[in-house]
Amino acid sequence: MRMYTNFAVRTIRKVCAEIGPREAGTQAELDGQNYMAKAVGDAADEVKQEEFRLSPRAFLGWPRISGICLLVALACGIANVVVNKVTGQQMNWAPWVFVAISVFMLAMIMTEFLFYSQFLDPFFPKATSHNTYCVRKASGETKRRIIIGAHSDSSIEWRPTHMGGNKFLYTAIVYPVIGWIYTFVMGVVMLATHQLIDVMIWIDCVFLPGYIFLLFFMNYKVCVEGANDNLTGCMTAGAILKFMGDNDIRFENTEVVAMFSGAEEAGLRGAKAAAKLHPEFKDPNVETVFVAFDTIKDYDDMAIYLRDMTGVVGHDKRAVELVHTAGEQAGLDIERVTMFAGASDAAAMSQAGVPAVLFAAMNPGPPRYYHTRDDKADIMEPKTIEKCLEMALNMVFLFDEQGLKAEYTKQI
Repeated sequence: MRMYTNFAVRTIRKVCAEIGPREAGTQAELDGQNYMAKAVGDAADEVKQEEFRLSPRAFLGWPRISGICLLVALACGIANVVVNKVTGQQMNWAPWVFVAISVFMLAMIMTEFLFYSQFLDPFFPKATSHNTYCVRKASGETKRRIIIGAHSDSSIEWRPTHMGGNKFLYTAIVYPVIGWIYTFVMGVVMLATHQLIDVMIWIDCVFLPGYIFLLFFMNYKVCVEGANDNLTGCMTAGAILKFMGDNDIRFENTEVVAMFSGAEEAGLRGAKAAAKLHPEFKDPNVETVFVAFDTIKDYDDMAIYLRDMTGVVGHDKRAVELVHTAGEQAGLDIERVTMFAGASDAAAMSQAGVPAVLFAAMNPGPPRYYHTRDDKADIMEPKTIEKCLEMALNMVFLFDEQGLKAEYTKQI
């Protein structure tokens, strides 16, 4: 595996040096996919590419919109207090604003962040992104298909993580969220009592710094290199095909696909498009599994995700066992965990009814390099990539031999 680890690391370094950051829906994102497909070379019998439309900056538009909403609510409350003092009349219109804004924010965050739907997309500019598939076909009739998926786009920088790591990130999120809950409760209390409670509005000013910081949560001037998140996943898939091609390995009835998806950082849009455009992924006559590899860096934090999309989407238990058994064959006892926050391309596939699972090797902290300019090629961990390649190769052979099963015959 050392040779293919070096192949993966070299390719990632070249993509970072020659192409650089790859925001969703940009030419650089497509160039990165084309570069990696070219690196896979003749190991792929076919390279297929498809495009889809999206609003790249809609998904993570909610922090800024939330900041604006909370500032508007606070301004309305203060204005209502001032108007009442000046006119001597008791007008209580601000509580309606508090509740309306709070409910709107709930709908926005639930749809965009929790369920990754396209609630805000109509209000943001459109762009075109792509998915690229490198396919190594079966020599005979295709009865099984394994898709090793990874996203090729890189994230816009998150200021809190860059400025202070996970503690600052949690503070930047939790602090204004408490203010949001307080705004809703304040509105409900005032509506229930039919009066404007001035002191409650002044207390809301305590959360003002958090509301303002939400406006600057995303640093749109910086798109990160994304060497680890997630070129490492892409080249895990690419190296598996390269290994099979170099060693003239072709399964009789199993098709192996390396999928470089677009726009994962923009709300899983590439994986969602792929699931919609490929009904054959759910063909009962061709057993298909999608295994997402994301951020292959932190050796001690390898994990198989049972549940994804902040825990609301469950993955296929057979796919989980497939990866776990392949890990055991590589001498690993990989922990099975639930995604605390965020989501992966595997979640989009599971939502669409395609058997899927996520494997990642990233400190769930999250680490300081997560979605920041620190995610460069020089912090890659070849040891982690090499072990994951071994596991992934075991997984491909195991799937060819046994398909998806609740329990596997282990040949360690």
